[in-house]
Amino acid sequence: MAPTAIECQALEVVFANRGNKQTILDGLDLTVPAGQIVTLLGPSGCGKSTLLRVVAGLTKPTSGSLCIEGKSVRENQHKLAFVFQESALLPWRSVYQNVRLPWEIRKAPAGFDLDSEIQNVLELVGFKPNDWNKKPHQLSGGMKMRASIARALITKPDILLLDEPFAALDDMLRSKLNDLLLKIVEQTHTTMLFVTHNIAEAIYLSHSIAVFSQGKIGERIDVDLPTPRQASVRSTPEFAAMYGRVSESLARNASA
Repeated sequence: MAPTAIECQALEVVFANRGNKQTILDGLDLTVPAGQIVTLLGPSGCGKSTLLRVVAGLTKPTSGSLCIEGKSVRENQHKLAFVFQESALLPWRSVYQNVRLPWEIRKAPAGFDLDSEIQNVLELVGFKPNDWNKKPHQLSGGMKMRASIARALITKPDILLLDEPFAALDDMLRSKLNDLLLKIVEQTHTTMLFVTHNIAEAIYLSHSIAVFSQGKIGERIDVDLPTPRQASVRSTPEFAAMYGRVSESLARNASA
């Protein structure tokens, strides 16, 4: 059994708005095994992004507990990296300089060959050397997101949090970047907690899917499709059956 990367127990997040309390997470439990992709699936406003922000240490839970590799978020926050829906690249910096940024903010460990690591991670996400000096306005939407992922990977995180990173891309680009994430997990064994509204994307990427229901995980579905995933699996009866099962769970838990 894989060790646990993320463990949430009875997490609650309550926001106060003009004297009214709004419960976003309501006693949520979730375990994410190390080296796996777990996808959070549910309608807008159900708490998926809030949970990601709690795991990242950006939002403080009202109650409950959260462990990152057995320790508190504060102790292990350096093991996390976040990829947002927008690439958020600095427009005046090149791709190479944007990827370098986290180690300008954070002190690199002794003996860390930063230039070599940047080159390795840019190669991993599919950048050619003649693209390294391009500015964000010279990049396609897909390349901007590849640069954003490279910037997240440069610190060698154990856990990557992704909040609908491909939502604004067309289906062809989305499929290519799905394959990129699978390649990253295969090569680096990075754990990923992934948010999406796209059922097919959730099935293709995931080891398991956590379906939200009223601020909790209503159902956890293991995706027992062959690995490593190949694009051809999307056209199989097994994929279609899994799509139907996840769709039913999503509808059932959304109305619970």
